[in-house]
Amino acid sequence: MAVAGVVSTGVVRVLIADDQALFRSGLARLLDADPRVAVVGEASDGLEAVTMCADRKPDVVLMDLKMPSVDGVEATRRILSTSPDVKVLILSSFDADSHVLSALRAGARGYVLKDSTAEGIVCSILSVHLGERVMAGAVANRVLDMLEGSATPKEFYDGLTSREMEILRMIATGAPNKQIAFRLKISEKTVRNHVSNMYEKLNIFDRSQAVLYAVRKGLVEV
Repeated sequence: MAVAGVVSTGVVRVLIADDQALFRSGLARLLDADPRVAVVGEASDGLEAVTMCADRKPDVVLMDLKMPSVDGVEATRRILSTSPDVKVLILSSFDADSHVLSALRAGARGYVLKDSTAEGIVCSILSVHLGERVMAGAVANRVLDMLEGSATPKEFYDGLTSREMEILRMIATGAPNKQIAFRLKISEKTVRNHVSNMYEKLNIFDRSQAVLYAVRKGLVEV
């Protein structure tokens, strides 16, 4: 994460793209209170972000991921295809959302958590404006490893197989073993075996902990 004391020359022009009006306007007020940045626009979805970016010419776009019309990943891709000098910084609610990885591969320069302090977000903005990558959260190194190809999704999800992640998503939505078995066309015993293996890999002991893990990793929406 960027640290306080990052210095940038001039005022950095920022566009905020987020479909939650209250969060978007609140963040804009916080950023406008800092003389190092200036909010030049607020977009309510990805399509509006693409249009406003072409019109307002921001230096940095703060991009939410899960928006209507065009999501943050596709908006990032479109913006950078026409304005490669713009720096996109993802706004995420999770330490490591699988969508964040897609956005980083599309060209975003990093991500900042939505519950960061105003100073932390400003420092992140200044850092990406200067060409640095910004990664928030304890899993930042593993995210970078995945981007560089030195780590796999299996490593990122603590050794879980694709089948175990599939079952974990179903558990997180409240599906019992019997329903999971029916939907995957496998036996309940096989489901129980997968769950047992999953618990051992994650060092957890019940479904509530499994749900928390799924939410923290961005495997399910909240």
